Amino acid sequence: MPVEGINAVSASTNVSSGGGLLAILFGGVMWLIYVVILVLMIVAMFKLFAKAGKPGWTAIIPILNVLQLLDIAGKPWWWIILMCIPIVDIVILFIVSIAVAKAYGKGAGFGICLVIFAPIFYLILGFGSAHYQRPADFSPTWLNI
Repeated sequence: MPVEGINAVSASTNVSSGGGLLAILFGGVMWLIYVVILVLMIVAMFKLFAKAGKPGWTAIIPILNVLQLLDIAGKPWWWIILMCIPIVDIVILFIVSIAVAKAYGKGAGFGICLVIFAPIFYLILGFGSAHYQRPADFSPTWLNI
């Protein structure tokens, strides 16, 4: 009887190791997709910042890139604090994205798409023919880099 128990344990171990390999492969594919999206966003933000006369390298620095985006949108720097509050952050994200789209001469629908399909629409904005126009209601530059 103990012999049968050992065989059952070794059989179940062999089955689960196949599942582990599948999980590793799936995780590797998901990691690759994440890295590709991350690189696309960095390239798009680099180009977007360069169009606005900002240094493109700020796209790779986590908090600084959000501050640059707020500056492009014509929003105050302290909105980054609002982005740390749950639920409020989603509203602020839509407001800032719509303001960024308007700063590049696009409409509110384009701004909503900046949130939903970020890599694609930021690439369109960065590499497209849109030109940056400083928001009229936000004339001072608070981020001088």
